[in-house]
Amino acid sequence: MKLGFLTSCLPRLTLPEVADWASTHGYQALEVAAWPDLGARPFTATHLRAESFGAADAEATLRLFDDRNLTLSSIAYYDNNLHPDPAERSAVNSHVLACIETAAQLGVPTVGTFIGRDPGATVAQNLRQAERVFAPLVDRAGELGVKLVIENCVMEGWHPDGYPGNLAYSPELWEWMFSLGLYLNFDPSHLVWMGIDPVEALRPYVDKVAHAQAKDIEVFPEKRNRYGYPGMAVNRTDPWDVGWWRYRVPGLGEVDWARLIDVLYEGNYEGVMSVEHEDPVWGGTEDRIYTGLHVARRTLAPLLVH
Repeated sequence: MKLGFLTSCLPRLTLPEVADWASTHGYQALEVAAWPDLGARPFTATHLRAESFGAADAEATLRLFDDRNLTLSSIAYYDNNLHPDPAERSAVNSHVLACIETAAQLGVPTVGTFIGRDPGATVAQNLRQAERVFAPLVDRAGELGVKLVIENCVMEGWHPDGYPGNLAYSPELWEWMFSLGLYLNFDPSHLVWMGIDPVEALRPYVDKVAHAQAKDIEVFPEKRNRYGYPGMAVNRTDPWDVGWWRYRVPGLGEVDWARLIDVLYEGNYEGVMSVEHEDPVWGGTEDRIYTGLHVARRTLAPLLVH
């Protein structure tokens, strides 16, 4: 298993700059952000331009990773494939397809995205829509030897009332996804605040995990006692501020990384463990982000067999 990180935590850097830092600070892989340019939207970056990626881009990217002895583990474009606006939904679906084509050019095994949700429809209605939306994407990925992986992020900020905005948050929904030919990009942090044991949830599904992310979470039970599971309701000015938990880098939260990685090894997972750095304590500046990535590496590297 190799240790990597998702490049979206460093949106102002170029991909060569991110690769230089990673290769000199103990990382072996990068999960490369490939959102279209969305301006200041948080948690996104454009380190590959999938919509215009050509042979020359592929050659330069492969040389970049080869020269630095890095693995490109996945292409990352996590957006709402069930967006309620038809034009926006079509644009998201088309960009996922562009990412699949780009992954094939680079020999990258996976492309990561979300199921998403139309908040004006029921869960059952959304699932039927998703079955239609993802069928051509899964077919094209299969033709090109690429696996489409779905992160189990809740995306509560996409729903007007803070309920799940990405219908991939539980093992019940994973089984539905797998029936469509989709795979899992497993992130334990989201399961913790949903009340699901991430180690036991993972155990039966390791063979469907085609990529894994490492993000931790810190929970404040006394605040949950006030707000309840959905989070703040009266004064929630930031849709992403639930009020009773926050993301942390691995080692500063509640995930039992030794047990979780042991389950991955027991299930013969041989891919990349990709740090997704969204820690508000170790964010804000590049130096603080680098410190967070150092903490994550010191936590995870001793647990990985090289």
